Amino acid sequence: MRHCRFIRPPLLRTPPDPTSLKPRDLSEMAYIGRKVFDMPEEDISAMIRFWTMSISDFLDEYFESPVIKAYLAVSSIIGTALGPMSPGSAYVLLHHYMGDVDGNIGAWGFARGGMGAITQALMASFKAAGGEVRTGSGVEKILVSNGRATGVALANGDTFTAPLVVSNMDVKRTFLKHVDERDLPSAFVKSVKRFKIRGSSGKVNIALDALPRFPALPEDSPCIRGDMHFTDSIERLELAYDDWKVGRFSRDPFLDMMIPTTTDPTMTPPGKHFMSCFVQYAPPKIEGRDWTDADRDAFGQTVLNQIEEYSPGFKNLVLHAEVRTPRELEAEVGLTEGNIFQGELTFDQLLFNRPVPGYAQYRSPIDGLWMCGSSTHPGGGVMGAPGRNAAAEILRILRKSSGMGDAYAVL
Repeated sequence: MRHCRFIRPPLLRTPPDPTSLKPRDLSEMAYIGRKVFDMPEEDISAMIRFWTMSISDFLDEYFESPVIKAYLAVSSIIGTALGPMSPGSAYVLLHHYMGDVDGNIGAWGFARGGMGAITQALMASFKAAGGEVRTGSGVEKILVSNGRATGVALANGDTFTAPLVVSNMDVKRTFLKHVDERDLPSAFVKSVKRFKIRGSSGKVNIALDALPRFPALPEDSPCIRGDMHFTDSIERLELAYDDWKVGRFSRDPFLDMMIPTTTDPTMTPPGKHFMSCFVQYAPPKIEGRDWTDADRDAFGQTVLNQIEEYSPGFKNLVLHAEVRTPRELEAEVGLTEGNIFQGELTFDQLLFNRPVPGYAQYRSPIDGLWMCGSSTHPGGGVMGAPGRNAAAEILRILRKSSGMGDAYAVL
């Protein structure tokens, strides 16, 4: 918990540029320095070790049971192209545990009605503040004139002008697909191309005719209402990662399963249930080639087969299964390579290095074009911190400026 207490305050602060002599950057560097030097020496040492070591090595120092270590290790690989034995995986666990519910650090909550209820609430708030939401057509190009963003052109031909354009797309999609490279410094483009966005996850959503039974759980066990995993050792997790490294989806994948209808029955008709399966590992390409429908179906079947092993008769309950590989996550949701964090959470891509050095403060090389997605500090997760920080920076600049108008394009 001491690591969470240290890292949480900087999440909602713009990261300083360590190469800058601007008073604001120097002040932020001093703020971080004070927080570090206020810690006991042993805590500083433990923090540096934790941020850079593998979760496997870390857990070996505290636990003996393979099952306990496997259970605790799973949050270190979620959405990340690392295995539990990879250096840096311990920080990914911290990233998942730093949140809280009602003051309980590390706790997770349910959104009544499903995760879509969160985006609906955001949209309702935006509209209440006078915003307008356009859907049904993606962005074709961010318009730039004389080094300044002037608006966006949509794929359907519509064009919108605005003094500010704020992109929630990842850094690669924003600058390599929707901005003319001639409007960007070559060094910036090179850094963006090097930014690591490697998909590692898939998703299987399953509509069920009834609540499945797991012989390992007692009847009416409350465990069925929480996260369920089959993985019983770190070595098994690492073998699943080995498949990813050679460009295959895991033959024995890690499944993070949840049946949210046991807590929120409004999501399905009475008596029916919904199971959400987050799956590791699924590479962005299969042995160097694009995914095919046959690959997707085989991936989904692998997931169902594993569940069937632990819940005999499970397949007979399946009414429908929606399978999403990195291909679908990119095509349908706009996540490059299917990476749910819009970029890996490795130490070389955090704080003032996220997304690239010199551009960690939500600005871009193009005046009036800002970044607010999870490619920016502090990274992905259902917390809204990148957007909140970007908004604070934009408002700070607007207060210092005049004549900026009041129409803004948020992508």
